[in-house]
Amino acid sequence: MAAMTPTNLFATVPKRSARAPAAPFLPMTRAEMDALGWDVCDVILVTGDAYIDHPSFGMALVGRLLEAQGYKVGIISQPDWHSADAFRALGKPRLYFGITAGNMDSMVNRYTADRKIRSDDAYTPNGEPNKRPDRAVTVYAQRAREAFPDAAVIIGSIEASLRRIAHYDYWSDKVRRSVLPDSKADMLIFGNAERALVDLTHRMNAGEDIKDIKDLRGTAFMVPAGWLPGPDWGEQGSARVDVPGNVDAHPDPYAMAQEDKSACATDNAAKAPEVIKPIRIMTREERQQLAREQHMRTVVRLPAYETVKDDPVMYAHASRVFHLESNPGNARALVQGHGERDVWINPPPLPLAMDEMDGVYDMNYARAPHPSYGKAHIPAWEMIRFSVNIMRGCFGGCTFCSITEHEGRIIQSRSEPSILREIEHIRDKTKGFTGTISDLGGPTANMYRLACKDKKIEESCRRLSCVYPSICVNLGTDHGKLISLYRKARAIPGVKKILISSGLRYDLAVRSPEYVKELVTHHVGGLLKIAPEHTESNVLSKMMKPGIGAYDEFKAMFDKFSVEAGKKQYLIPYFIAAHPGTTDEDMLNLALWLKKNNFKLDQVQTFMPTPMAMATTMYHSRRNPLKRVSQDSEVVETARSGKVRKAHKAFLRYYDPENWPILREALVKMGRGDLIGNGEKHLIPAWTPGEENLKAAPEGKRAMPTLAPGARSGPGPKPAPGAAGGRHAAGRAAVPAAVARGGRANALTGSLTARESVDTKARASILDTIKVKAKPAAPAGKGAPRGRK
Repeated sequence: MAAMTPTNLFATVPKRSARAPAAPFLPMTRAEMDALGWDVCDVILVTGDAYIDHPSFGMALVGRLLEAQGYKVGIISQPDWHSADAFRALGKPRLYFGITAGNMDSMVNRYTADRKIRSDDAYTPNGEPNKRPDRAVTVYAQRAREAFPDAAVIIGSIEASLRRIAHYDYWSDKVRRSVLPDSKADMLIFGNAERALVDLTHRMNAGEDIKDIKDLRGTAFMVPAGWLPGPDWGEQGSARVDVPGNVDAHPDPYAMAQEDKSACATDNAAKAPEVIKPIRIMTREERQQLAREQHMRTVVRLPAYETVKDDPVMYAHASRVFHLESNPGNARALVQGHGERDVWINPPPLPLAMDEMDGVYDMNYARAPHPSYGKAHIPAWEMIRFSVNIMRGCFGGCTFCSITEHEGRIIQSRSEPSILREIEHIRDKTKGFTGTISDLGGPTANMYRLACKDKKIEESCRRLSCVYPSICVNLGTDHGKLISLYRKARAIPGVKKILISSGLRYDLAVRSPEYVKELVTHHVGGLLKIAPEHTESNVLSKMMKPGIGAYDEFKAMFDKFSVEAGKKQYLIPYFIAAHPGTTDEDMLNLALWLKKNNFKLDQVQTFMPTPMAMATTMYHSRRNPLKRVSQDSEVVETARSGKVRKAHKAFLRYYDPENWPILREALVKMGRGDLIGNGEKHLIPAWTPGEENLKAAPEGKRAMPTLAPGARSGPGPKPAPGAAGGRHAAGRAAVPAAVARGGRANALTGSLTARESVDTKARASILDTIKVKAKPAAPAGKGAPRGRK
């Protein structure tokens, strides 16, 4: 494998005076290539998204990075996949095709959690649906191979990352093979691909065959069964890492049983002369170094695809072993059999240093969609055009989220000067800027420059989360650098307001009251989203999320500092239905908590199993991979049937008359008919004549009246582009009943949400609220996706 101290990403970049000027946009047609004087592209990138030349979009970032290295890069955006013709548009690439589905997994992009096809696509001009195929990486790679059979094909992005081993596929309800053999690609690059892609491109440009390049971190490829990189390598079966099932007890080395020498008897009466070997005394440091070298030359064999596809317990075991080998500092290579060949997966890529992150984001982006789209509205572009990505990665490890699996647990942050320069670029170059930066964030709002206190501890750690079940004592939680960044960003001339719209990790925030005060005083546009996800410890333990007490602690701080700032501001808590480990009783308790706190959830989300996530493993196998897996290990109860999932979702919208029939049936079945009635103690009302005429407005279009006197009506959080490992594809907003009698549409997202009042006056009863909801509702704009953490 590559060394632990890699070459700087920009070490081989020629000086600006020695390289060609950056293209206004990377070419998408032959005519654009001709205008640039190109006969051929070195690399052609294929994407399922519209081409927007902005660092928040993977193809633009990768394309500009390779351009800076001196290569000619073309883009094929949202090609017609029904034939290979569209893949011949720019000719054959001199080095390779780079294939991705785009910023989102194509199946998450196209289907809801109920497996219903979505009506729009945020990454397509005018939100037009059906502009990409199911499992786009596989389809695009096959078409590229059909167009030019002898061209090298490399696959990557979130879709390829999450499918690099055998994985449960929710949409077909079966375990599918790794995407590598299905796509017939030469190589898969997973995670953040910059380092591997630059090294690979340089080596191929120097004449190396891609089939001979097998030592790059962050890459996967097919090899013959049993292949090893060299004679000094060894293989370890995963059963020695984590035992899946019953095994024979190991013999006790201290037992006083008599040794049976009969089995060792031979026909040779005479013994061979005893060979005496000298014992070499090694220092502790030498022993540790030898152990490290042996460790890094060991590949761990996962149970084969043919095994895990039919055995849920072995699938859960494989998932656990896979996730334990995810720290770049100590991860070993993995191998998994697929028929007569193996999928070989090198250790994860090493994180980028701060100056490398700066270089990636400081390149000459046009910061606009390609001119060929004209005035078309591209929703994802509108979401992020005035936002700045300040970091990547997440050490939260939430089991339902793919960010950690794709970007890793180590936070990679940009420097203050780089971030401030980008804000100035937005001010000076982005059309429509009125002085408001919609977000300074990333996968989370407040992990900027947080890291382990000791690099050696970080490299040896095998924890799946730095903050669960409690915040690690070795984790630095000082928010001082982030506070400094906020203050300097606000001071930039022409910037009137900076909002923080990325999901906030509130269990970290409460460690820094100064940060909470800074955030609440200056950076909340009326609403702040946080994600308790649930109230019940049984469910939270399967999510690897903190208890609801952390939410209460943060809310107290938030309310206190809002009052001190003289502002009416409200928390938007998000919750998830039907997560693995959730019972009907858990959802009922959550609904009662919502009623007690007078919250109404506007948009709600049902758990969607995405490939490779640990919660998906629980959903498929009914085993908990957070613990050692065996045939008799903990069984995770999971809502799988459509009826149960629908009931769990209904509990989150207990106030909606459309859900009352579902909830009445569920409550009676649970023996909780005492919660049906027309009193304050009841969750839902008893049936009344004419109930069928009480209809709540559709999700995301529920009207709400004006805010209570004196309440502030500033813009809410910016929706973020959904990604299964980037930001989530569907958000949920909470509407407190205390202000359900008044409100207006959120000016930024178009979703209709009220704000939780910080007043101490008594709140309206749930029945009064229901009567208000019975009035005809005026429709408004559709709720946009939001990220959460």
